[in-house]
Amino acid sequence: MSRKKSKNSQASSGVDNFGAAELARSAAIEDSKNEKFVGTLISIDSDDEHVSTYLFQAFLPGYVDWRWAVTVAKVDNESSPTVCDVVLLPGPDSLRAPEWIPYSARVTKEDVSAGTIVPTEIDDARLVPASAVLPSDEDLDLHQLFELGAGRLRVLSIEGRDQAAKRWIEGDRGPNVDIARWAPKNCGTCGFYLPISGSLRQAFGVCANAISPEDARVVAVNHGCGAHSEAIN
Repeated sequence: MSRKKSKNSQASSGVDNFGAAELARSAAIEDSKNEKFVGTLISIDSDDEHVSTYLFQAFLPGYVDWRWAVTVAKVDNESSPTVCDVVLLPGPDSLRAPEWIPYSARVTKEDVSAGTIVPTEIDDARLVPASAVLPSDEDLDLHQLFELGAGRLRVLSIEGRDQAAKRWIEGDRGPNVDIARWAPKNCGTCGFYLPISGSLRQAFGVCANAISPEDARVVAVNHGCGAHSEAIN
């Protein structure tokens, strides 16, 4: 729970202008259902001349350094103080739940197994409508149309393509890993290297060597391993 304070809030003080400290403490005890859960008065925050908030130590299990915040109001100097609300507020050293992150932002590939559905947002920046990239040239053959996205509702956007290229280059099948550094030659010169289609053709391909640890995986053209086709005895 949280409370927004008035822009005109005064600094905390120990001055009880309302004379309502015991009233506020009783309200906190009533809310907590047990006197032992309410500690000493920490401070009194004067929101304005008619409203003050009394902060007490909270000794509830699991609420380390939280405070009971009891808001008390007075209509005028002649009226009796009235308790408005009682809430728990975190202190500077309190243990709080981490900021909530939507499932779509924290799901990883390890979370996806047989039967798992991970919806893609309709406005995912990695994708654009296929119609946006298809040219009007009637002379394009079926192969070219397929590469450009014919038959699909959405295709990779420039941002999505760049993200994938960066992820692959910096990953385990890029050039900067030990297996590539110790390889006799890079994948681009290997007979088992199948370049992928599309705009990433010059940079990536699929390994087709059954004895390579990269078999059936996308590899960078400058990746490599000891199962290169030209590593001949």
